[in-house]
Amino acid sequence: MTAIDSAVLANGLKGISKGAEIWSLLRAQAEEMMRASALLKADLLALVLNQPTFDSALAALLAQAVKSSAPDSVDLFAEFKAVLARNPDIAEYAAIDLEKLDAVNPACPDLLTGFLSFRGFQALQVYRITHALWGEDKHQLAAMIQNWSAIKYGIDIHPAARVGKAVFIDHGMGLVVGSTAVLEDDVNIWHGVTLGSTLTEAGDRHPKIRKGATICAGATILGNIEVGAGAIVAASSVVLKSVGAGKVVAGVPAREIGVAPERLEAIDADFKSTSTQAQKR
Repeated sequence: MTAIDSAVLANGLKGISKGAEIWSLLRAQAEEMMRASALLKADLLALVLNQPTFDSALAALLAQAVKSSAPDSVDLFAEFKAVLARNPDIAEYAAIDLEKLDAVNPACPDLLTGFLSFRGFQALQVYRITHALWGEDKHQLAAMIQNWSAIKYGIDIHPAARVGKAVFIDHGMGLVVGSTAVLEDDVNIWHGVTLGSTLTEAGDRHPKIRKGATICAGATILGNIEVGAGAIVAASSVVLKSVGAGKVVAGVPAREIGVAPERLEAIDADFKSTSTQAQKR
């Protein structure tokens, strides 16, 4: 956190909504970046500093990102703003997602960089909008926006899936999440992951990833099974049976190989803070 971030927090942000807190920090970081370089001035003004609220900034950001995949006549900014107005939890969850991204990912310099450029964060917020539309029985529109987003980000989360908050999608390319899948709060998930069906089940047929579980790159989890709270699925594993809470599984097919550690340093806020300080010395 920079000195300017600390000053903003000291001026009474604690106790208000996460969205409002993150919005003040984003604006401060945007002003700081614009003073340092004029390279991104137009985008910083259009997507942050000239926007009245975090909701509006989020709508503008996502609309700009997805518009290249959508028909020219579609006003995504207006649609996204309307959905966010009807569903204030979307922006609140987005702020929590962004805070976690900034806190744990050593590749993310600050909130602003994560907001403007990290595909996992952005694709997750487009999903949240399509999920709201799906819940309003606007299935066709939700599906089209989902697919336009997948063309942009290479991340395909079905609008009917259920995803909690503080979810961290790292890299994300090739991630596929089926329509009856569930990702609870604090899940960490990497690129190339498939949460799919076995093709032998109908109805509720996709995995349920419980709170704090970590799914590593290239893992395939199939069927209406659970990955328990805090469990870890190792890279490139194929999981066909439920995984107990706090267990580590690996292999094809996956089998239990140990117990998950309490902390994963590569995505730990304390580790990132220590590493950042060391790099500045």
